[in-house]
Amino acid sequence: MKMSNHKVILPDSTIGILGGGQLGMMLALKARSMGYRVASLDPDADCPAASVSRPFLHFPFDSLAGASALAAVSDVITYEFENVSADLAKVLQEESYLPQGYELLYHTKNRIREKSALASAGVPVAPYRVVADTEDLLRAVEELGLPAVLKTADGGYDGKGQWVLRSAEDVAGIRLPLERDRQYVLEKFIPYVKELSIIVARNGAGEVRSFPVVENIHRNNILHMTVAPGVVDEQVAEAARQIALALARHFSLIGLLAIELFLLADGSLLVNELAPRPHNSGHYTLDACDCSQFEQHLRAVCGLPLCSTEINTPTVMVNVLGEHMEGLLASYSRLPPQWKVHLYGKRQIRAGRKMGHINMLGVEHAEAQELITRLGLWGEA
Repeated sequence: MKMSNHKVILPDSTIGILGGGQLGMMLALKARSMGYRVASLDPDADCPAASVSRPFLHFPFDSLAGASALAAVSDVITYEFENVSADLAKVLQEESYLPQGYELLYHTKNRIREKSALASAGVPVAPYRVVADTEDLLRAVEELGLPAVLKTADGGYDGKGQWVLRSAEDVAGIRLPLERDRQYVLEKFIPYVKELSIIVARNGAGEVRSFPVVENIHRNNILHMTVAPGVVDEQVAEAARQIALALARHFSLIGLLAIELFLLADGSLLVNELAPRPHNSGHYTLDACDCSQFEQHLRAVCGLPLCSTEINTPTVMVNVLGEHMEGLLASYSRLPPQWKVHLYGKRQIRAGRKMGHINMLGVEHAEAQELITRLGLWGEA
């Protein structure tokens, strides 16, 4: 395998993490267990990564002074949060070592650029149109038909910045521009059978490995459960794997790329969205695999060989939101020992906020849901 000019970052070096949320915390914990030092930057002084980072840099994500401070103390920088400014990423590339680069980040932080990049890679996506005003919206609805989904081009996650349009009344209820000088994407609504995802890693030597394809179950546009491995035909799993490998090579990926997919009734796949970082749907790897997504990401950005992505036992990951904390804690002493609870240490509890997750080892979806219901946690899926 031909080697690239990417560096090998050895233990006792400092890994700088842009973002201090739960993904940053889990990256930091794994990095420390591998012998690295960790610095992180986040605008929230009480963020999950703050207590496991030395130093922790309290700066806004668009602070050039913060970017320079992170670069000054880091041997390599990675990110757990992609909504950062172009100027900040440029500073990090110039003043430190950012092996992930900015190009993939640039494409995936904007849905219009992302879909264009996917099309250039030959990957199928749902039909879409770019929308800037009411006239564009009406034209796009006429061309694509209803139902359709209107999304902001920038920002938005867990269903934020999205509107499902099922009727002319829904279209009439949209007032554009919702925000001045902002673009939107109208996607044709695709009746899918399952929502899937797959996580792929690539290092600087060009080594590529993917984790198993998984099935994702959402509630109120927030991921509720991930079933690993996903219950799909082998042909579907292989097709997802080939899409993942193709995108990793097309983008010259360094690190992780999470790919969200729609499985259609005819067995074909459409790519929905990309995330160039560890992903909520990969949390099962912390307990179900010898190598977690966090270790794999760190190995990739540090120029180390990638590790096995085999899953050792069927696992269901379920997210713990703010509204679930009371029920979880009340049932904590009765949880089966094969349930691995991961809480993120967030001080402010509110509905819809991700407070942690549980990996239920050795179970499948129906059994996991029955156990959750029996323990009186958070109801039926």
